[in-house]
Amino acid sequence: MSGLVAAAEGLLVPPGQGRVVQAPAQHVTFKVTGSHSRMASTFEVIVPPGFDVGAHVHSRSEELFYVLEGELDVLAFEPRIRTPDSWREWESTSGNRVVRATPGTVIVVPPGCPHAFANPTGEPAKMFFQASPPPDHERYFEELLEILGEGGPPDHEAIEALRAKYDIEQLTPLRHG
Repeated sequence: MSGLVAAAEGLLVPPGQGRVVQAPAQHVTFKVTGSHSRMASTFEVIVPPGFDVGAHVHSRSEELFYVLEGELDVLAFEPRIRTPDSWREWESTSGNRVVRATPGTVIVVPPGCPHAFANPTGEPAKMFFQASPPPDHERYFEELLEILGEGGPPDHEAIEALRAKYDIEQLTPLRHG
């Protein structure tokens, strides 16, 4: 059957496997990357106590979050007023407010929608995270964790430049620790 093309092989990533990038502020395991999917990059993220990604928005990317373990405060709406210091008290015109997400909660974020997550508890949280299209978030995570891994307070100027490079408009500050 010389005229047939062999079927492509799928990808299976066993539990605990995947490429890990880690810093004191975050632990990310790459499960599916742009080299395996045209649709999305997929990650398992451990969010330490006190970490706040800060409210931000993407003009092109769509994201999906699924809480696996622990609790996260999450936001996925346009607020009446974008206060620059904190997103925790934001409210939408329809009355939506920040929600405490527990295991099994799914958050879908379309392009242009402000969103944030933070771990306000004393225990780590774990989430499944998908970003489309790939591979921008893969590169962003690698470079962000390099910045956060340098120790001391985050270099906000370096983070701002990185976010601009990867279609991320930061609305409130990233915080950790």
